[in-house]
Amino acid sequence: MKVKRKAIYNGETALPRIKFQSQSLTSFAGLVLFQAFFSKLDLKARLTECFGHLKATSFYHPGLIIEGLIIDVILGYRHLQDMALYSEDPMVKRLLGVNHLPSVATVSRVLAQMDDKGLKRFEAFNRSQVIARLLQSGLRRLTMDFDGSVQSSKRTAEGMAVGFNPKKKGQRSYYPLYCTIAQTGQILDVLYRSGNVHDSEGCIEFVRQCIRSITDELPWMTIETRMDGAFFSDAIVGALKAEGVQFTISVPFERFAELKSMIEKRTIWWPVSGMKNPTGYFEDKWKPKSWDRRLRFLFIRRTNPTPQKGPIQLDLFAPEETQYEYKVIVTNKSQGARKIVRFHEGRGQQENVFSELKSQGQLDYVPCRKWIANKLFLMSNIVAHNLTRELQMQSHSPDRGTTEKRSPLWIFEGLATFRQKFLQRAGRLVQPKRKLTLVMNLNQTVKSAFHRYLTALTS
Repeated sequence: MKVKRKAIYNGETALPRIKFQSQSLTSFAGLVLFQAFFSKLDLKARLTECFGHLKATSFYHPGLIIEGLIIDVILGYRHLQDMALYSEDPMVKRLLGVNHLPSVATVSRVLAQMDDKGLKRFEAFNRSQVIARLLQSGLRRLTMDFDGSVQSSKRTAEGMAVGFNPKKKGQRSYYPLYCTIAQTGQILDVLYRSGNVHDSEGCIEFVRQCIRSITDELPWMTIETRMDGAFFSDAIVGALKAEGVQFTISVPFERFAELKSMIEKRTIWWPVSGMKNPTGYFEDKWKPKSWDRRLRFLFIRRTNPTPQKGPIQLDLFAPEETQYEYKVIVTNKSQGARKIVRFHEGRGQQENVFSELKSQGQLDYVPCRKWIANKLFLMSNIVAHNLTRELQMQSHSPDRGTTEKRSPLWIFEGLATFRQKFLQRAGRLVQPKRKLTLVMNLNQTVKSAFHRYLTALTS
């Protein structure tokens, strides 16, 4: 609709008078989606069951405190002290089912009294949610990625130690090991460890536990996994073969002089079609001297053009130096080289999950001095991430089928995007004719999206 120039500008530039008073206004009207979602999951009762054995040290049940931490991550706040910024928000209170939100001191005190039994039940709850999604998806093949991620802090906390930390050298840290499901982008489980351990420390039993948690519930599922060079060992390969898992593992071939000489002596490299840069390969049945079994080793050579430094004759050409990048993969898969290379390179999806959880969640924040409390805080981040993705998966069908890189079947909104689009909406709670109503500003795009989510959650 066209408007006149005079109708555009109003000339009002005066600063308005600021006044604070108690009203039923919310900054997070989009939490109504999570209210419907949590009700469908019966989340409150299930969290209460996880921590039902603990004696309450305040008016707030430990399960309610954990639910509050999950909401805190979803809203995007980083520190526990930030809970005070929304302590009077009516939608947060309604989602938790309380008239007064717990103070930061209460949250810290309740976290300090948590025990390992409650943590294990909370982890089991997370696994059951991920497995329930896999059951609904009807998948026949599942890809599990294993990798660690540094969680550092300037403070001193129980179990922290100085270890591998390339970005913050010398800083104390934890080094948890994660198991991620590639098809849904959810984290199945985590092994919490001090920061001074190797990537493979304690991983064999953890890998077995993750695999068996799937095979016990989904015995028909074909499981495949991919790992980096830190996991390359005879013990890990043997454990994966014993569990009937298809695997690809990067080989730290700088540790094996034989592999280097095999590459140097190779004259014929078979081409790998469909790759971004020219790629060649050859394969061999090989084993380190200390191993008992021979396996399929793929030797990959990729061409990486590198611009030449120094003066350039721009009127003639831009010279480039061609360099080769080598890597070796050990596998028990029987597919061709191209599919195996593409499959193994799909591990980058797990790094995307870590990046989002650290930048938009609280994965790299250590709030407490207690080992168990920090474990529970980390698990709250993981559950918040998984539930946000589950909410999106329930609202629409998969966007794509299985790809060679095993990309997630759904194209997810990032946490930051999801907050901006749906959660951070101003609203007012009113009761016309004694019927509770959440009123938001009219926007057809937001209205249709809310209806889509609520229809999927309430049907």
